[in-house]
Amino acid sequence: MKFVIQRVLESAVKVDGKTIGEIGKGLVVLIGVGREDTKEIADKMVKKLVGMRIFEDENGKTNLSLADVDGSLLLISQFTLYANCKKGNRPSFIEAGDPKEAMRLYEYIIDACKSHIPVVERGEFGADMKVSLINDGPFTIVLDSQDL
Repeated sequence: MKFVIQRVLESAVKVDGKTIGEIGKGLVVLIGVGREDTKEIADKMVKKLVGMRIFEDENGKTNLSLADVDGSLLLISQFTLYANCKKGNRPSFIEAGDPKEAMRLYEYIIDACKSHIPVVERGEFGADMKVSLINDGPFTIVLDSQDL
């Protein structure tokens, strides 16, 4: 499982020109689900995500978590995080999870995050989404379950 975590001042996601999710200060998380991923892996990833101290305290140090700053989450499914670009110029996505299982785990992650963070917005699994954001910092972290 892979999360690309971006600290933002604001973000929104649109499908067919309609805004379906938006947040102010918080984190946008692009979520890639691999073939071997499970609920147990998702639990570890969510725990790491919500506990991550990447917001600045009064001294300018990154000591505060999302909950500490009353931040929000915008969760976006993105199978292209599993692009394999080793061979040729056209990425292969065979390492991405089966769409049905990936959608199930994406929904599971959303529900798990809601148990920790009051405001959790989302994209639409499998849709052509337009995501806009103002990255704060910029501050972007790639979290891979293989590194946990």
